[in-house]
Amino acid sequence: MKRIARGMLGIVQGTVTLFSDFETEGEMWTGTGPRERRTKVRFSEPFLSIPAVHVSLAMIDSERRHNQRLDLSAARITREGFEIVFKTWDDSKIARARASWLALGEVASEDDWDVR
Repeated sequence: MKRIARGMLGIVQGTVTLFSDFETEGEMWTGTGPRERRTKVRFSEPFLSIPAVHVSLAMIDSERRHNQRLDLSAARITREGFEIVFKTWDDSKIARARASWLALGEVASEDDWDVR
């Protein structure tokens, strides 16, 4: 369990288009086998420590004649941001994908003292 010691919880959220490979004949739409796309997200301001990050699929557009195989996760989480990782494999054909994300963590308070 993550505990917020100082009582200042920051919450930031967003939605990002991960790719639109149908329009560009990109590998998620035309390829086969393992494929991966990483999208960097920067927070509006840094957290005091590494936040908890949740990602979810907000939209998927895929070829109906193939299985929908996908893995969505958050990686390389820092105080300043993270990467959304979208993976597919085999013969899945993904035209477009969009993800929503939410980060929760400790932030500075106006009452904090900087004693440097």
